[in-house]
Amino acid sequence: QVQFVESGGGLAQPGGSLRLSCSATRTIFEKYVIAWYRQVPGKQREAVAMIAGDGTTGYEEFVKGRFTISRDSAKNTVVLQMNNLRSDDTAVYFCNTVPPQNDYWGQGTQVVVSS
Repeated sequence: QVQFVESGGGLAQPGGSLRLSCSATRTIFEKYVIAWYRQVPGKQREAVAMIAGDGTTGYEEFVKGRFTISRDSAKNTVVLQMNNLRSDDTAVYFCNTVPPQNDYWGQGTQVVVSS
């Protein structure tokens, strides 16, 4: 069973930055488009940004210009650089494939944006 492992979350002030990392097996990163998702309690999980094997990226409108997704193939990681954070970015952030697969959800990493 494959599971993504997310890290890098924490507390940031509005306007601040955090850098999230996500790791999994090489096979997964080579085979699938990878995305960051986030979930707020009581709300549906939503996609944030995605990256394909050729480096093509895509972003939801609410993070465009603020978040950057990248991949380090040598380390089998996908990074989400989050700048100019807002309070409504507070959520648990997860990695998964596109489309997401139920067996691949990890524990996520908590991001709290608050002054």
